[in-house]
Amino acid sequence: MSKKKSVEKIYLDVCTICRPYDDQSYLRIRLETDAYYLILNYVKSSRFVLMVSPVHYYELKSIENDQERISALSILGNLGVHINCDRQLAKQRTEELIAKGFGLGDAAHLAFAEFGAEYFVSCDEKLVKKAGRAGVGVKAMSPVKFCLLKDLK
Repeated sequence: MSKKKSVEKIYLDVCTICRPYDDQSYLRIRLETDAYYLILNYVKSSRFVLMVSPVHYYELKSIENDQERISALSILGNLGVHINCDRQLAKQRTEELIAKGFGLGDAAHLAFAEFGAEYFVSCDEKLVKKAGRAGVGVKAMSPVKFCLLKDLK
């Protein structure tokens, strides 16, 4: 009898979800945008589960571009699965990460990602490096690196 492999859970931060709305004339941004769309295709085909937290919705409230905000909310609503964790524990972990030098938003995203995902994907290179140095409980990487790691085509 074969074991069914569990579907891996990924957490995309808001800067990744909104990457298509950034200036695509820069090569790095175009590559990250393509990687983001590739990841979404694999989420749609159920190879990965897109995990969503209250931090996503809070952060998206501040996006002034209606089309960008509505698109991001649609992706989260249609493809995302809400992380089920003790909010008090998530708050406590957020405070621990803030004490390690993370900003509030980044700390909250990482805390929820630790509770609900194997991978934290961000276009914020400094955040990814800092998460690696801090030894957070989730693998942090860029969308391009994630696609390379998982051999997405």
